[in-house]
Amino acid sequence: MKKPVIAIDGFSSTGKSSISKIIAEKLGIVHLDTGALYRGITWFALQNCMDEDGTINLPLLFKSFHLIDLEFKKEEDELVLLLNHINISKEIRSNEVSENVSLIAKQKEVRDFLLDAQRLIAKNGGVIMDGRDIGTVVLPDADFKFFLTASIDERTKRRYSELLSLGIEADEAHVKENLIERDRIDSEREISPLRQAEDAILIDNTNLTKSQTIESILQYLTKINNFY
Repeated sequence: MKKPVIAIDGFSSTGKSSISKIIAEKLGIVHLDTGALYRGITWFALQNCMDEDGTINLPLLFKSFHLIDLEFKKEEDELVLLLNHINISKEIRSNEVSENVSLIAKQKEVRDFLLDAQRLIAKNGGVIMDGRDIGTVVLPDADFKFFLTASIDERTKRRYSELLSLGIEADEAHVKENLIERDRIDSEREISPLRQAEDAILIDNTNLTKSQTIESILQYLTKINNFY
C-alpha cells in the first residue's frame, strides 16, 4: 500500500518541524522541512547578495540560483541542511535569518525555484512536509492536511527558548515583535499566503505539549485510515 503524503502548515514556532520529524519516524516516512529550505536561501543571500546599504539584492539572488545546492543529510541521527555541502543547520536559526526569511519566502522566483523539487520528493508517497503553503499550493492533493496554531505569547516562549538552546543571544520582546511581523508578512503576501486549507484539520496547541500534539495527529490518522 502506498504510504501517505501528509501536509502540515501553520504559524511560526508551533512546532511544525520537530513534530513532523517525530511523526515521520513513527510512520517510517520521509520528513521534509520546507521552512529550512527558505532559511537556507536566505542565509545564502545574506552571505552573497548584499547591497552596500545592507539590504538583500533580490535580482542578484535570482541570478544566483544555479550556485545554490540545498540538500538534507543524516548526520549522527540528525537530519541537517547542507548548503553547497556545508552544514548550515545552526546558522539558519539565527536572528538575522529570521528577520529576513519572510522577505525571501514571499518572492515568486524563490517559491518557483523550490516548488518542483518539493513535489518531486512527494510524488511516490511516504512523505510528511511542513511549511506555510504545503496543503494549499505545494501539495494540494495531500492525503492528510493539518494546520497548527498557538497564541503569540506561547509561540514567543518557544522561540525564545529555542534560540537560547542554540546558544544564540535573544531578547524576548524582540522575538515577539519578529513573530508578529512574520505572521503579518506571511498572511498578507500575494504569492502563496499562509492560510488554512479548507480540508485541513486545525490543531491549536497553545495548551498542548509536543507529545500531546503528536498524539492528536496520530489519532486522526488512525481514525481515518490504519496508517499507524
